[in-house]
Amino acid sequence: MARYTDPVCKLCRNEGSKLFLKGSRCYTTKCAIERRRYGPGQHGQARKKHSEYALQLREKQKVRRTYGLLEKQFSAYYKTAAAQKKVPTGLKVLQLCEARLDNLVYRSGMVPSRAQGRQLIAHGHFTVDGTKVYTPSYRLKAGQVVSVMEKSKALVKSIIEANPAPIAPQWIFADLDNLKTSFINPPAREDLDGTIKEALIVEYYSRK
Repeated sequence: MARYTDPVCKLCRNEGSKLFLKGSRCYTTKCAIERRRYGPGQHGQARKKHSEYALQLREKQKVRRTYGLLEKQFSAYYKTAAAQKKVPTGLKVLQLCEARLDNLVYRSGMVPSRAQGRQLIAHGHFTVDGTKVYTPSYRLKAGQVVSVMEKSKALVKSIIEANPAPIAPQWIFADLDNLKTSFINPPAREDLDGTIKEALIVEYYSRK
């Protein structure tokens, strides 16, 4: 399985905003963005005038990296979103990202980052409706319940104790005492990150 293996703090600095890729570290003064609010590399502090295309690309990259997706995965979500007409394309892309199993495990507070969620899922520590799932990208439907395997509960509890859990969003039900969580319904736009400009992502893919 292809994955990003370089320093993730470099991604945050490149996008100029916190992507919360390092778990609890992102909430401390050790966060790379807190210490160096400029891009990585030799020319990171140089002033840059972004073109319209560059703004669209940067927004797409920011969202893609936030959810830890490869370009092929993210573009597939866009194609799926563009094919349906019930929900605005940009919002549907975000909803598809939020419906991923690794994202739900992270949002519930069981793990401090989506990367760790992907690792635990790939190692078989979680079930969906009682069936063990090894695929981090598994797309959850409303009402499905995610649970921790009995033999893995001690491990997940130790992770929760070591990392303060954020408040789960309202479209997710999280029961950390019993190590269960469920996807209630796709989030509305006002429930998602207001700094994301999904219209730029739609413009980016529409011009191809």
